[in-house]
Amino acid sequence: MLMICRTLGNLRYVVEQTFALLYQFKRLAVRWERRLELHDAFISLACSLICWRRLKKAAGP
Repeated sequence: MLMICRTLGNLRYVVEQTFALLYQFKRLAVRWERRLELHDAFISLACSLICWRRLKKAAGP
């Protein structure tokens, strides 16, 4: 049971961290687009930028 709690805690941390990173993109905080495809495209773009920044930071100078 303790192992399950630790795993869920780690998963919860990852999810909360992801939402915090996505919240930095102000356009995603409030959905202004009427079309779902545009909103999905902005979410995909934000996720791509987050991944790119992490890879860039991991690669170092």
